Amino acid sequence: MAGLTSLPALQMAGIHKRFGDVLANVDVNFTVAQGTLHGLIGENGAGKSTLMSVLYGFYPADSGRIEVFGKPVQIRNADDAIACGIGMVHQHFMLVETLTALENVMLGAEPHWHLPSASAPVRERLEALMQSTGLRVALDATVADLAVGDRQRLEILKALYRGARILILDEPTAVLTPQETQQLFAVLRQLRAQGSTVILITHKLKEVLALCDRVTVMRAGHVVDAMPIARASVEALAQAMVGRKVQMDRPPALVPTQREATPVLLAQGLQLRDASGVQRLADVGLQLRAGEIVGIAGVSGNGQSELLDILAGLAAPDGGSMQVLGRQFVSGAWLDPFTARSIGLAHVPEDRQARALVMDFEAWESAVLGYEHLPQFCRSGWMRAGAMRQATADMMERFDVRPRKALLGSRKFSGGNQQKLVLARELGQAPRVLLVGQPTRGVDIGAIEFIYSQLRAMRDAGCAVLLVSSELDEILALSDRVMVMVQGRVSGALDIADCNEERLGLLMAGAAL
Repeated sequence: MAGLTSLPALQMAGIHKRFGDVLANVDVNFTVAQGTLHGLIGENGAGKSTLMSVLYGFYPADSGRIEVFGKPVQIRNADDAIACGIGMVHQHFMLVETLTALENVMLGAEPHWHLPSASAPVRERLEALMQSTGLRVALDATVADLAVGDRQRLEILKALYRGARILILDEPTAVLTPQETQQLFAVLRQLRAQGSTVILITHKLKEVLALCDRVTVMRAGHVVDAMPIARASVEALAQAMVGRKVQMDRPPALVPTQREATPVLLAQGLQLRDASGVQRLADVGLQLRAGEIVGIAGVSGNGQSELLDILAGLAAPDGGSMQVLGRQFVSGAWLDPFTARSIGLAHVPEDRQARALVMDFEAWESAVLGYEHLPQFCRSGWMRAGAMRQATADMMERFDVRPRKALLGSRKFSGGNQQKLVLARELGQAPRVLLVGQPTRGVDIGAIEFIYSQLRAMRDAGCAVLLVSSELDEILALSDRVMVMVQGRVSGALDIADCNEERLGLLMAGAAL
């Protein structure tokens, strides 16, 4: 590991941070060696993102000290962090979509006032950075036109351009395809070889084991363990994170012995072209029966998201039909979200922040979103805020949403706790059909175990569950039947007894079995 010295790149000692009566960090000591890849893991709400936000200057620590490359520093804002050589790539990218990649790098760091002439040296330096790191991005492309993996590479380039020697990555693979994940890993190893120090905040323990040199585990605001990766295992890390053994494997007797013969959802011939005329769905059909979980596998971007939107009533197809819970819909007269809820179809969207929550709402408002018209929440046209808040408190207790504060802003919850709040809302109405997209994206292993148990309980209670996930392990752990999508088509469907990673991988690659 080039650049590795006895002097740590980072030392945080005795860090305390409180938000009201919530202790986010309690006497945290965190040390990272130079030229290493260091994992930082913990449950949602464990305090890891808060700790990194203190390091990057988003929050001031209540007490404690920070040393960067052996020198005591005061980090009051992001400018201080950048001046110390610290860069951060957030889970939700901080890019202006209407600007080009080059303009996003320059934004806030323009060499001088005359932008046309200022862009030339910036471009030259970025070309050199891309050459040395392997982070290739089309600099003149508008960010809105960039793929997710390209946007992430751009964020890393932006941090390196500003002189980052310590790079913090928050859930960097949460929205990446497997291929993009491997490309990112190659880049991070290259940065380490060049002497950069990388801190990886993640919930994916297999990635920690595959990539990192050392790992620190946080729980309830405390550091509970730190170890070299050679001493770590998925089981040991999971137990350290949640304080008990975690069961993630498929239970032995999970496949139902009997399923309803008549589908509760039957879609046929679904067609969809996007605004550019590109075909996103081509003659897609599926059947979903009560008492089963059907998983849809495939590399992200092969039509799964569009299919989920159509089935939930968020978009209408160009052709095809659907029968769901006794109602018939055709392309010219399609389902809408209000009707979907009224007939017993619930939807957990793939993007919780853009589609499932209003981030400026308090938690209790987000927790009843779409169901505020129900009699328990509304009488004679007047909303019953007290009943909504009590229902939210009950949801938070049942789904272990932390902190249990119905009046806290939705954006102030960690990503995993936002996800649990959405699941609590949608599952709480006992739907007959449940559509779930990426249910554990950015969620810790303890919460994953809980979410799995809830989806299985819904299935066992007679609900028909459609699961879209880019995590093959998740598909295999939960599904009773599996469909694979490639380029907007169903390339194959298998009963779970016939599934394994090799067969699904072949279908995901478009091969016929």
